[in-house]
Amino acid sequence: MWRPWAVSPQTVPVAAAAAPLALAPLALPERPRVLVFGDSWTYGSAASDPSLGYAYVLADALGAETIVNGVRGSGYLKPGIDGPTFGERVALLDPTLRPDLVIVQGSINDRHMGAKGYDAAVGAAWDALAATYPDATIVVLGPAPHKLPIGKATARIDRDLARLAASRGWHYISPIAETWITPDNYATVIDAGLGRFHPSTDGHRYLAERLTEDLRRLASESPVLAGESEEAVQR
Repeated sequence: MWRPWAVSPQTVPVAAAAAPLALAPLALPERPRVLVFGDSWTYGSAASDPSLGYAYVLADALGAETIVNGVRGSGYLKPGIDGPTFGERVALLDPTLRPDLVIVQGSINDRHMGAKGYDAAVGAAWDALAATYPDATIVVLGPAPHKLPIGKATARIDRDLARLAASRGWHYISPIAETWITPDNYATVIDAGLGRFHPSTDGHRYLAERLTEDLRRLASESPVLAGESEEAVQR
């Protein structure tokens, strides 16, 4: 496992809006090389050691090599504690990494930034990411709630990211829609004390398990239209 840190601003083009595209099953080699890119949850915050964060645990759960790039406090619009915004961070990613899969996680950090400019910032970051790793499959992992009930701004981010991923034909995993975090498991998954509402060590392991389940499901399901429900496909 390797942790590259890249933090220099650069302007990148914004993708044009498009209609939902067909989603093909996720195809990965037996031991994929996976870049996990995101915020403090990807960094491993509140785990007893950051290396026990979900992005690291994912390596064993999925049988993969994970390259972890998480910056605390970072979002598409919001600069982070250890680095700038998602788009600025993407600009300095190492193009020689050659990941088979890129997982873009989060981020609830944009929940206080408003919707203005959000689509453009997401589009710019995703355009740059796709250009940097043209042979990689990109999966977007939406925000997970740090508090319950789920805030309106967090729910809006989830909807916006789902819509933007669908317009590109990218797989979108929504911890909110799939109710990964509930009142029943909240105290186990989230450290609301010293962890400042981040996943506990057990919570990170749980997130890695849920993410692995979804990735395996995406690898086995029939092609669907982006944004279409599984029930609709079965009918």
